[in-house]
Amino acid sequence: MIQKTLFLIFCLACTGFGAQSRADALLGKWLSTDRNVAVEIFKKDGDYRAKVLWFDETLGSGKPLNSRHDTENPDPQLRKRKIIGMNILEGLQYNSKMHSWENGKIYDASSGRYWDSAASITVNGLLKVRGFWKYKWIGKTMTFTKTNLTALSKL
Repeated sequence: MIQKTLFLIFCLACTGFGAQSRADALLGKWLSTDRNVAVEIFKKDGDYRAKVLWFDETLGSGKPLNSRHDTENPDPQLRKRKIIGMNILEGLQYNSKMHSWENGKIYDASSGRYWDSAASITVNGLLKVRGFWKYKWIGKTMTFTKTNLTALSKL
């Protein structure tokens, strides 16, 4: 009886660790497949967040990326913060039944708006992040591949 109980506890513990590692598959540095933005996804206070690491400075105003600020933010006090290093995603929670991350908010610096967001990783390792308004079918999806700093320095 004790052996069966210990075996059951061991199996439950292994299942919990597997779910945690699947949830944390989102962590790391990601480059968009159209190679115009790189983000780092990290975990803080139990939810998943992202910040901008790099973006293609030829987009938009053409200013160097280290001198771009959040000029479209509706809060005038935030308009002077730099885009590089800015948190753009917060609140994502892992849904183990759906194997996806849900209930997040994503910030679009080009419009100064927050959108609802969700994310998933495909079987071939692509990260799909969707920003949407109220319903998932009213929105836009960006696709990312996992990367490292070496790959970013070559851009």
